[in-house]
Amino acid sequence: MAASPIGVRVTTPRSNRSPVILTPIRVRVTTLGPTGATILTIRVLAIDGGGIRGVIPTMVLAELESRTGIATSALFDLIAGTSIGGIITLGLATPAPDGTPAWTAREVIGMFERASHEIFVPAGHSVLHGVLHHRYASEYIEATLIRYLGNSKVSDALCDVLLTAYDLDAREPYFINSMEIKAGLEHDVPMWVAGRATSAAPTYFEPAQILAPGSRVMLDGAVCANNPAMYAFAEVVKYKRSFEMMVVSLGTGSSTRPIAHHEVKDWGLAQWARPILHVVMDGASHVVDRQLREMLPAHAYWRLQVDLTRASEAMDDASSENLGDLMAEAERLIKSSDRELDGICAALAS
Repeated sequence: MAASPIGVRVTTPRSNRSPVILTPIRVRVTTLGPTGATILTIRVLAIDGGGIRGVIPTMVLAELESRTGIATSALFDLIAGTSIGGIITLGLATPAPDGTPAWTAREVIGMFERASHEIFVPAGHSVLHGVLHHRYASEYIEATLIRYLGNSKVSDALCDVLLTAYDLDAREPYFINSMEIKAGLEHDVPMWVAGRATSAAPTYFEPAQILAPGSRVMLDGAVCANNPAMYAFAEVVKYKRSFEMMVVSLGTGSSTRPIAHHEVKDWGLAQWARPILHVVMDGASHVVDRQLREMLPAHAYWRLQVDLTRASEAMDDASSENLGDLMAEAERLIKSSDRELDGICAALAS
Protein backbone atom coordinates (compact mmCIF):
# COMPACT_ATOMS: atom_id res chain seq x y z
CA MET A 1 0.00 0.00 0.00
CA ALA A 2 1.41 3.41 -0.94
CA ALA A 3 1.74 5.91 1.88
CA SER A 4 0.04 9.29 1.60
CA PRO A 5 2.05 12.50 1.20
CA ILE A 6 2.97 13.54 4.72
CA GLY A 7 3.36 17.24 5.20
CA VAL A 8 3.72 20.70 3.78
CA ARG A 9 6.96 22.43 2.93
CA VAL A 10 7.57 25.59 0.95
CA THR A 11 11.20 26.30 0.28
CA THR A 12 13.35 28.75 -1.60
CA PRO A 13 16.16 27.25 -3.74
CA ARG A 14 19.30 27.45 -1.65
CA SER A 15 21.30 29.05 -4.46
CA ASN A 16 18.86 32.01 -4.55
CA ARG A 17 18.86 32.77 -0.83
CA SER A 18 20.23 35.98 0.60
CA PRO A 19 22.36 35.73 3.74
CA VAL A 20 20.12 35.68 6.81
CA ILE A 21 21.05 35.87 10.46
CA LEU A 22 19.39 32.80 11.92
CA THR A 23 17.78 32.55 15.32
CA PRO A 24 20.84 32.11 17.57
CA ILE A 25 21.80 28.67 18.78
CA ARG A 26 21.77 28.54 22.56
CA VAL A 27 25.22 29.53 23.89
CA ARG A 28 26.90 28.80 27.24
CA VAL A 29 28.90 31.55 28.96
CA THR A 30 31.81 30.54 31.23
CA THR A 31 33.65 33.12 33.36
CA LEU A 32 37.34 32.44 33.94
CA GLY A 33 38.50 32.96 37.54
CA PRO A 34 39.86 36.30 38.72
CA THR A 35 40.39 37.66 35.21
CA GLY A 36 36.67 37.76 34.55
CA ALA A 37 37.24 36.75 30.94
CA THR A 38 34.38 34.85 29.33
CA ILE A 39 34.28 31.91 26.96
CA LEU A 40 31.22 31.37 24.79
CA THR A 41 30.65 27.69 23.99
CA ILE A 42 28.16 25.79 21.86
CA ARG A 43 27.68 22.13 22.75
CA VAL A 44 26.86 19.86 19.84
CA LEU A 45 25.62 16.26 19.84
CA ALA A 46 25.57 14.19 16.63
CA ILE A 47 23.92 10.76 16.33
CA ASP A 48 24.60 8.40 13.41
CA GLY A 49 22.07 6.40 11.48
CA GLY A 50 21.89 2.63 11.77
CA GLY A 51 18.32 1.40 12.21
CA ILE A 52 17.72 -0.82 15.22
CA ARG A 53 21.38 -0.29 16.17
CA GLY A 54 20.28 3.15 17.40
CA VAL A 55 19.78 1.50 20.78
CA ILE A 56 23.58 1.82 21.27
CA PRO A 57 23.84 5.65 21.24
CA THR A 58 20.57 5.88 23.17
CA MET A 59 22.09 3.82 25.99
CA VAL A 60 25.16 6.08 25.98
CA LEU A 61 22.88 9.10 26.32
CA ALA A 62 20.99 7.40 29.16
CA GLU A 63 24.36 7.02 30.90
CA LEU A 64 25.13 10.71 30.40
CA GLU A 65 21.71 11.67 31.78
CA SER A 66 22.26 9.37 34.74
CA ARG A 67 25.71 10.79 35.54
CA THR A 68 24.70 14.43 35.19
CA GLY A 69 21.06 14.32 36.27
CA ILE A 70 20.27 16.56 33.28
CA ALA A 71 18.15 15.86 30.18
CA THR A 72 19.96 15.53 26.85
CA SER A 73 18.13 18.53 25.38
CA ALA A 74 19.48 20.67 28.24
CA LEU A 75 23.01 19.22 28.09
CA PHE A 76 23.40 20.15 24.42
CA ASP A 77 22.55 23.29 22.49
CA LEU A 78 22.32 21.64 19.08
CA ILE A 79 21.55 18.00 18.26
CA ALA A 80 22.06 16.61 14.76
CA GLY A 81 20.75 13.21 13.72
CA THR A 82 20.51 10.97 10.67
CA SER A 83 17.86 8.31 10.18
CA ILE A 84 17.33 6.57 13.53
CA GLY A 85 19.71 9.19 14.95
CA GLY A 86 17.25 11.81 13.72
CA ILE A 87 14.34 10.00 15.34
CA ILE A 88 16.26 9.77 18.62
CA THR A 89 17.04 13.49 18.30
CA LEU A 90 13.37 14.33 17.93
CA GLY A 91 12.33 12.03 20.75
CA LEU A 92 14.74 13.64 23.19
CA ALA A 93 13.81 17.17 22.07
CA THR A 94 10.02 16.66 22.17
CA PRO A 95 8.39 18.85 24.82
CA ALA A 96 5.80 17.59 27.28
CA PRO A 97 2.79 19.86 27.95
CA ASP A 98 4.62 21.43 30.90
CA GLY A 99 7.67 22.28 28.76
CA THR A 100 9.91 19.56 30.17
CA PRO A 101 11.27 16.73 27.98
CA ALA A 102 8.54 14.27 27.04
CA TRP A 103 11.01 11.38 27.04
CA THR A 104 14.23 10.50 28.81
CA ALA A 105 16.91 8.53 27.00
CA ARG A 106 16.06 5.55 29.22
CA GLU A 107 12.44 5.76 28.04
CA VAL A 108 13.56 5.92 24.41
CA ILE A 109 15.40 2.62 24.97
CA GLY A 110 12.05 1.20 26.06
CA MET A 111 10.56 2.46 22.80
CA PHE A 112 13.09 0.40 20.87
CA GLU A 113 11.98 -2.69 22.76
CA ARG A 114 8.26 -2.01 22.28
CA ALA A 115 8.09 -0.42 18.84
CA SER A 116 10.71 -2.25 16.79
CA HIS A 117 8.37 -5.12 15.96
CA GLU A 118 5.68 -2.60 15.01
CA ILE A 119 7.98 -0.77 12.57
CA PHE A 120 9.51 -3.68 10.68
CA VAL A 121 6.30 -5.15 9.30
CA PRO A 122 6.82 -6.73 5.85
CA ALA A 123 5.09 -4.99 2.96
CA GLY A 124 4.73 -8.35 1.22
CA HIS A 125 5.27 -12.00 2.00
CA SER A 126 7.10 -13.29 -1.05
CA VAL A 127 10.85 -13.28 -1.59
CA LEU A 128 10.31 -11.60 -4.95
CA HIS A 129 8.46 -8.71 -3.30
CA GLY A 130 11.52 -7.92 -1.19
CA VAL A 131 13.70 -7.89 -4.31
CA LEU A 132 11.43 -5.72 -6.46
CA HIS A 133 9.88 -3.47 -3.79
CA HIS A 134 10.67 -1.86 -0.45
CA ARG A 135 10.78 -4.44 2.33
CA TYR A 136 8.59 -2.81 4.99
CA ALA A 137 5.18 -1.13 4.97
CA SER A 138 5.62 2.59 5.60
CA GLU A 139 2.31 3.13 7.39
CA TYR A 140 3.61 1.28 10.45
CA ILE A 141 6.67 3.47 11.00
CA GLU A 142 4.46 6.53 10.39
CA ALA A 143 1.95 5.39 13.01
CA THR A 144 4.78 4.77 15.50
CA LEU A 145 6.29 8.21 14.92
CA ILE A 146 2.91 9.87 15.41
CA ARG A 147 2.30 7.94 18.62
CA TYR A 148 5.59 8.95 20.22
CA LEU A 149 6.16 12.44 18.77
CA GLY A 150 2.53 13.55 18.84
CA ASN A 151 1.58 16.93 17.41
CA SER A 152 4.88 18.64 18.18
CA LYS A 153 6.53 20.55 15.36
CA VAL A 154 10.23 20.92 14.68
CA SER A 155 10.09 24.52 15.93
CA ASP A 156 8.85 23.20 19.30
CA ALA A 157 12.09 21.29 19.94
CA LEU A 158 13.62 21.96 23.35
CA CYS A 159 16.99 22.66 21.71
CA ASP A 160 17.99 23.32 18.12
CA VAL A 161 17.92 20.26 15.87
CA LEU A 162 19.35 19.34 12.46
CA LEU A 163 18.11 16.29 10.54
CA THR A 164 19.57 14.96 7.30
CA ALA A 165 17.70 13.68 4.27
CA TYR A 166 18.22 13.43 0.52
CA ASP A 167 15.92 15.30 -1.88
CA LEU A 168 15.26 13.17 -4.97
CA ASP A 169 13.66 16.09 -6.81
CA ALA A 170 16.59 18.46 -6.37
CA ARG A 171 19.10 15.57 -6.34
CA GLU A 172 20.97 17.00 -3.38
CA PRO A 173 21.21 16.59 0.39
CA TYR A 174 18.42 18.26 2.33
CA PHE A 175 18.63 19.39 5.94
CA ILE A 176 15.67 19.95 8.24
CA ASN A 177 17.02 22.78 10.36
CA SER A 178 15.12 24.26 13.30
CA MET A 179 17.17 27.46 13.03
CA GLU A 180 16.06 28.00 9.43
CA ILE A 181 12.47 27.21 10.38
CA LYS A 182 12.50 29.75 13.21
CA ALA A 183 14.08 32.33 10.87
CA GLY A 184 11.26 31.85 8.37
CA LEU A 185 13.46 30.28 5.68
CA GLU A 186 11.53 27.02 5.84
CA HIS A 187 7.96 26.15 6.72
CA ASP A 188 7.53 24.28 9.97
CA VAL A 189 6.65 20.58 9.85
CA PRO A 190 5.45 18.07 12.43
CA MET A 191 8.27 16.18 14.07
CA TRP A 192 6.86 12.87 12.87
CA VAL A 193 7.08 14.10 9.27
CA ALA A 194 10.72 15.09 9.80
CA GLY A 195 11.37 11.69 11.38
CA ARG A 196 9.83 9.91 8.41
CA ALA A 197 11.90 11.92 5.92
CA THR A 198 15.25 11.30 7.61
CA SER A 199 14.61 7.54 7.97
CA ALA A 200 13.27 6.60 4.52
CA ALA A 201 16.02 4.02 3.94
CA PRO A 202 16.23 2.79 0.32
CA THR A 203 15.05 -0.82 -0.14
CA TYR A 204 13.67 -0.80 3.42
CA PHE A 205 10.94 1.85 3.28
CA GLU A 206 9.08 3.78 0.61
CA PRO A 207 10.56 7.26 0.00
CA ALA A 208 8.78 9.98 1.96
CA GLN A 209 6.67 12.27 -0.19
CA ILE A 210 6.47 15.78 1.26
CA LEU A 211 3.79 18.02 -0.21
CA ALA A 212 4.64 21.59 -1.18
CA PRO A 213 3.61 23.63 -4.22
CA GLY A 214 4.44 20.51 -6.19
CA SER A 215 6.12 17.87 -4.04
CA ARG A 216 9.41 16.68 -2.68
CA VAL A 217 10.50 13.08 -2.37
CA MET A 218 12.93 12.34 0.45
CA LEU A 219 15.33 9.49 1.13
CA ASP A 220 17.12 8.56 4.34
CA GLY A 221 19.93 11.00 5.16
CA ALA A 222 22.30 8.05 5.53
CA VAL A 223 22.83 8.04 1.76
CA CYS A 224 24.70 11.35 2.07
CA ALA A 225 25.51 12.04 5.74
CA ASN A 226 25.21 8.98 7.95
CA ASN A 227 27.43 10.72 10.51
CA PRO A 228 25.90 14.23 10.74
CA ALA A 229 28.64 15.66 12.95
CA MET A 230 30.41 17.47 10.10
CA TYR A 231 27.21 19.14 8.96
CA ALA A 232 26.51 20.28 12.53
CA PHE A 233 30.10 21.56 12.79
CA ALA A 234 29.76 23.48 9.51
CA GLU A 235 26.44 24.99 10.56
CA VAL A 236 27.89 26.32 13.81
CA VAL A 237 31.00 27.68 12.09
CA LYS A 238 28.81 29.31 9.45
CA TYR A 239 26.99 31.51 11.93
CA LYS A 240 29.11 31.42 15.10
CA ARG A 241 32.72 31.74 14.02
CA SER A 242 33.87 33.42 17.23
CA PHE A 243 32.49 30.73 19.54
CA GLU A 244 34.16 27.72 21.08
CA MET A 245 32.61 24.40 20.13
CA MET A 246 32.31 21.03 21.83
CA VAL A 247 31.19 18.07 19.70
CA VAL A 248 30.08 14.66 20.98
CA SER A 249 29.54 12.18 18.14
CA LEU A 250 27.83 8.85 18.78
CA GLY A 251 28.00 5.84 16.45
CA THR A 252 25.56 2.95 16.14
CA GLY A 253 28.18 0.22 15.98
CA SER A 254 30.83 -0.41 13.36
CA SER A 255 30.64 -3.43 11.06
CA THR A 256 33.56 -5.82 11.51
CA ARG A 257 32.67 -8.76 9.24
CA PRO A 258 35.10 -8.83 6.31
CA ILE A 259 33.64 -9.13 2.83
CA ALA A 260 36.04 -11.45 1.03
CA HIS A 261 36.96 -11.15 -2.64
CA HIS A 262 35.75 -14.66 -3.45
CA GLU A 263 32.39 -13.74 -1.95
CA VAL A 264 31.81 -10.55 -3.93
CA LYS A 265 33.76 -11.02 -7.15
CA ASP A 266 30.71 -12.17 -9.10
CA TRP A 267 28.11 -10.00 -7.37
CA GLY A 268 25.80 -7.94 -9.52
CA LEU A 269 23.14 -5.34 -8.82
CA ALA A 270 20.85 -7.61 -6.79
CA GLN A 271 23.60 -8.87 -4.48
CA TRP A 272 25.12 -5.43 -3.86
CA ALA A 273 21.82 -3.59 -3.29
CA ARG A 274 21.80 -3.89 0.52
CA PRO A 275 25.50 -4.47 1.38
CA ILE A 276 26.53 -1.31 -0.47
CA LEU A 277 24.38 0.80 1.86
CA HIS A 278 26.32 -0.54 4.87
CA VAL A 279 29.62 0.10 3.09
CA VAL A 280 28.66 3.68 2.25
CA MET A 281 27.37 4.37 5.76
CA ASP A 282 30.44 2.96 7.52
CA GLY A 283 32.88 4.63 5.14
CA ALA A 284 31.24 8.05 5.37
CA SER A 285 31.08 7.89 9.16
CA HIS A 286 34.78 7.05 9.43
CA VAL A 287 35.71 9.91 7.07
CA VAL A 288 33.78 12.47 9.14
CA ASP A 289 35.41 11.17 12.33
CA ARG A 290 38.88 11.57 10.80
CA GLN A 291 38.11 15.07 9.56
CA LEU A 292 36.84 16.32 12.91
CA ARG A 293 39.79 14.80 14.77
CA GLU A 294 42.03 16.95 12.58
CA MET A 295 39.89 20.09 12.87
CA LEU A 296 39.04 20.15 16.59
CA PRO A 297 41.33 19.84 19.64
CA ALA A 298 41.07 16.64 21.64
CA HIS A 299 39.32 18.36 24.54
CA ALA A 300 36.57 19.58 22.21
CA TYR A 301 35.75 16.40 20.27
CA TRP A 302 34.61 12.97 21.41
CA ARG A 303 33.61 10.08 19.18
CA LEU A 304 32.09 7.05 20.93
CA GLN A 305 31.77 4.00 18.71
CA VAL A 306 31.94 0.24 19.25
CA ASP A 307 32.86 -2.65 16.96
CA LEU A 308 29.96 -5.06 16.54
CA THR A 309 31.55 -8.30 17.70
CA ARG A 310 28.35 -9.87 19.00
CA ALA A 311 25.27 -8.13 17.59
CA SER A 312 24.14 -8.25 13.98
CA GLU A 313 25.11 -5.37 11.71
CA ALA A 314 21.66 -5.58 10.11
CA MET A 315 19.64 -2.40 10.52
CA ASP A 316 16.36 -4.31 10.76
CA ASP A 317 17.13 -7.28 13.02
CA ALA A 318 14.65 -6.42 15.77
CA SER A 319 14.63 -9.88 17.32
CA SER A 320 14.73 -10.03 21.11
CA GLU A 321 18.05 -11.86 20.90
CA ASN A 322 19.68 -9.18 18.77
CA LEU A 323 18.27 -6.36 20.88
CA GLY A 324 19.91 -8.03 23.87
CA ASP A 325 23.17 -8.30 21.96
CA LEU A 326 23.03 -4.63 20.94
CA MET A 327 22.47 -3.65 24.56
CA ALA A 328 25.45 -5.78 25.56
CA GLU A 329 27.56 -3.99 22.92
CA ALA A 330 26.40 -0.64 24.35
CA GLU A 331 27.27 -1.71 27.89
CA ARG A 332 30.73 -2.75 26.68
CA LEU A 333 31.16 0.66 25.02
CA ILE A 334 30.09 2.48 28.18
CA LYS A 335 32.48 0.44 30.32
CA SER A 336 35.44 0.89 27.98
CA SER A 337 34.71 4.63 27.59
CA ASP A 338 34.35 5.42 31.28
CA ARG A 339 37.17 7.97 31.22
CA GLU A 340 35.81 9.62 28.06
CA LEU A 341 32.34 9.80 29.59
CA ASP A 342 33.77 11.43 32.70
CA GLY A 343 35.51 13.95 30.45
CA ILE A 344 32.33 14.67 28.55
CA CYS A 345 30.35 15.13 31.79
CA ALA A 346 33.01 17.47 33.16
CA ALA A 347 33.00 19.53 29.97
CA LEU A 348 29.22 19.70 29.92
CA ALA A 349 29.19 20.83 33.57
CA SER A 350 31.75 23.59 33.06
